Amino acid sequence: MPLLSFCRYPGCSNTVPYGEKYCERHQAAGAQKERERERARWKLRQRKRGSSTARGYGSHWQRLRAAFLREHPLCEICKEAGRLTPATDVDHIIPHRGDQALLWDRDNLQALCHECHSRKTAREDGGFGNRTK
Repeated sequence: MPLLSFCRYPGCSNTVPYGEKYCERHQAAGAQKERERERARWKLRQRKRGSSTARGYGSHWQRLRAAFLREHPLCEICKEAGRLTPATDVDHIIPHRGDQALLWDRDNLQALCHECHSRKTAREDGGFGNRTK
């Protein structure tokens, strides 16, 4: 006997297979509702953080980033682990936290793949339930 749960659409009591969110009747409306919720979360996050330009990552940074990735095409952390992964992000080894000297210091930069960069940032900034250092 398959496990069932209730449709998540407000007021609907239809059952759906476990792992599904909405019944057939509410599939489209539920998906639309989730897209709107995600869009609202994204807008709130952007408003709180400010634009990348406001955080110091304007056209000058974009040029520096592109040049650095051309010079360092592989992820440093993956390379140490014996994997060859293309780098997609330029990371500040020591977080600059607004310090202009650290922001533009090329010796403070490293090329990372997105996965390694996200893991490092979460560890430093307290993401994924980690405490902020």
